[in-house]
Amino acid sequence: MASLVAYEDSDSEAETEPAGSFHPVGQMEDTSAMLRPPEQDFGSRVLDATGGWAPSLVCGSHDDPTTCRLPLARLWSQDPGSCPSQRLRWPRPEPEATLPASPPARPSLWTSQAPAGHVPLAAARSKQVRVCWEPSGSPKPSLPKPSLDARTGSEGPGKGSSSLQRKRREDCVVPYIPKRLRPLQALSTETDSGKDTEARGPLAGRVPAPLCVAPEVSEFIQPYLDSQYKETKIPKTVLFHLRGHRGPVNSVQWCPVSARSHMLLSTSMDKTFKVWNAVDSGSCLQTYSLHSEAVRAARWSPCGRRILSGGFDFALHLTDLETGTQLFSSQSDFRITALRFHPRDHSVFVCGGFSSEMKAWDIRTSKVVRSYKATIQQTLDILFLREGSEFLSSTDASSRDSADRTIIAWDFQSSAKISNQIFHERYTCPSLTLHPREPVFLAQTNGNYLALFSAVWPYRMSRRRRYEGHKVEGYSVGCECSPDGDLLLTGSADGRTLVYSFRTASRARTLHGHTQACVGATFHPVLPAMLATCSWEGDVKIWH
Repeated sequence: MASLVAYEDSDSEAETEPAGSFHPVGQMEDTSAMLRPPEQDFGSRVLDATGGWAPSLVCGSHDDPTTCRLPLARLWSQDPGSCPSQRLRWPRPEPEATLPASPPARPSLWTSQAPAGHVPLAAARSKQVRVCWEPSGSPKPSLPKPSLDARTGSEGPGKGSSSLQRKRREDCVVPYIPKRLRPLQALSTETDSGKDTEARGPLAGRVPAPLCVAPEVSEFIQPYLDSQYKETKIPKTVLFHLRGHRGPVNSVQWCPVSARSHMLLSTSMDKTFKVWNAVDSGSCLQTYSLHSEAVRAARWSPCGRRILSGGFDFALHLTDLETGTQLFSSQSDFRITALRFHPRDHSVFVCGGFSSEMKAWDIRTSKVVRSYKATIQQTLDILFLREGSEFLSSTDASSRDSADRTIIAWDFQSSAKISNQIFHERYTCPSLTLHPREPVFLAQTNGNYLALFSAVWPYRMSRRRRYEGHKVEGYSVGCECSPDGDLLLTGSADGRTLVYSFRTASRARTLHGHTQACVGATFHPVLPAMLATCSWEGDVKIWH
């Protein structure tokens, strides 16, 4: 027993326990006295970047630099009654050391947490923290450990380090900041982090910046403003390939005002909708991230200065492009898939979605003014007829008599059904479009054809004219007529864009522009030979 006590009180640096052993209370025991060959004695010195020997740390393992710690046995010899392992435990969030070629890393936790009265001590410690060393055979940089006396804060032994390495250590010294200036520094740090977050991308619900649009009209559109639209020409080549969405693009729409028709609106499943300059430069003017889920529907207001959007997050927003503010914001009780402004009263719009009910909202009061209920599953599209007193809804009904409710005509004022005996074939119609000159409308069907209907009661379907050749296959493929009414445009599930002659129902041209489903296509309202298409792969193409 006497020999055991003499061994514990001795100042010898030899230890009998293996490297990395633990104390019963969870503290690491000292292993600095293990005998090592001179070339593996990391406890006294390591080879620095200049070829000289510099002071370093005690390593318990040559291959595991993370087990490096201070020479506890030497410090213990000064005061055997102390607990060096508890006093010298290295903080866990210590930043990793960087290679000499990397930029200077952040200062040590010792320096950042040093009290005000011990600035010289913190500075002396920080000079020894940044010891850049890399054991042979270890591809990863190790955690730095200072080689200094923990009780006095003096520099460790070894003065043979190079001037380059000494300069690198001195750069890590952090100046003392008075207490009255620390809140200002924290505030500036939060401001910088906010700027970084905004640079990465706007968050959902953040007010977007105003849209910077030049007041002058596009030079390509100016010659066509004073003349009447004559004839639509079929485009041949791609003018712009607009990339920016990270998800499928659901729809595209040109600004309805002729002087602002160089702007294109696109909605996407990536929770955003964008405004592009699709005529002059093909650049993105603004990205709006107001929704927390996919944006399924968005429409230009008839004045061309606002955008109404609805998404799968049940939210409805009316955004002013010039100021970036939200003029109207509300929550629906279903996911929004279809939006339409009233053709005469522009303060009223109708929305539908994953519900058997459609609602008419008044922007001035932010309230629901009318409801339209039917035993349906989902509203796919909404189409107002010319006078606005009636509108059509395309539904996704799944029952035995679903053919009787695929297309329903409604009276806007009384919310009553006018007719539900319009389309008698057992196909759903994902989109509807109105002819600009004749009292007819067309419906895109999942039977891979476009059907033609009369736009007046009793809304009969034409049996002699049908537009076939494209594929729908369950996608919400859109269709549209040209401004003069001579051509009919539709996308296809195989990526094609097809142009039909409205009179003869023959195919005029097929455009191969997308590798996935082309779900949206629209003619420019002013330029006679320009159209835009969007696809499920997330891109938009402008054809000319």
